Amino acid sequence: QVQLVESGGGLVQAGGSLRLSCAASGQIFSSDTMAWFRQAPGKEREFVAGIVFSSTYYTESVTGRFTISRDNAKNTVYLQMNSLKPEDTAVYTCARSSRGASRREADFGTWGQGTQVTVSS
Repeated sequence: QVQLVESGGGLVQAGGSLRLSCAASGQIFSSDTMAWFRQAPGKEREFVAGIVFSSTYYTESVTGRFTISRDNAKNTVYLQMNSLKPEDTAVYTCARSSRGASRREADFGTWGQGTQVTVSS
């Protein structure tokens, strides 16, 4: 059973950058879809970014600011977040799916515990 562990969250000022990492305890394959979701206080969890093979896809609000990438040799997925805004404040969680490119939580069977990102204005 693959486990996912996120790191890299923290407090940053608006306009700043953070890079999140998601390390898998076992082998992940380039055919696995890896994604980042986030949940802000009082809101439902939402899809942020996904990657399958080398193809990436994003929610509209982060397009052009966030970049998802993967290093299969290190079993690690990254989320580079630039030009951060206060509305990006949330718990960010990575997830794994074997069901192809998806934005639906139900398609992801493995989840990490999450890492807090707080953006101050």
